[in-house]
Amino acid sequence: MTGELIFDFCTILAIIGWLALVLAPVRREYCINFARGIVLVLAVAYIGQLIWTIEPTGGDFSSLAGITLLFTKAGNVMLGWTHFLAFDLFIGSWEAEDAAANGVPHWLVIPCLGLTFMFGPIGLLLYFIIRTLKIRFFA
Repeated sequence: MTGELIFDFCTILAIIGWLALVLAPVRREYCINFARGIVLVLAVAYIGQLIWTIEPTGGDFSSLAGITLLFTKAGNVMLGWTHFLAFDLFIGSWEAEDAAANGVPHWLVIPCLGLTFMFGPIGLLLYFIIRTLKIRFFA
């Protein structure tokens, strides 16, 4: 399987998971579990990429230059992309689940999901702000 096919497969799969989270109020538990199932598929894809597509570069995690060197090969970039897709989708599924448990309206969670998908920590930060305001002032 080529890097482009892996990229397309993982990205489309993640987008389907994000759509399930946006639709979570329809069947919340099903949608969240569906998205988490996709996270597990991405985790398996990650392991496969780690075994078959990682490319040695001489880079390491001890400096910015070392990390930059790690990402000079397409297989390593794909590995990083799959890592981001899986972890961000898991965080999004947690946001949707936690929002339901804390009475945060889903329409307020949707922008958080979008930001978590695109900018990871910013979406999580926004969710924590909304959640804190809801619990503190509107409980």
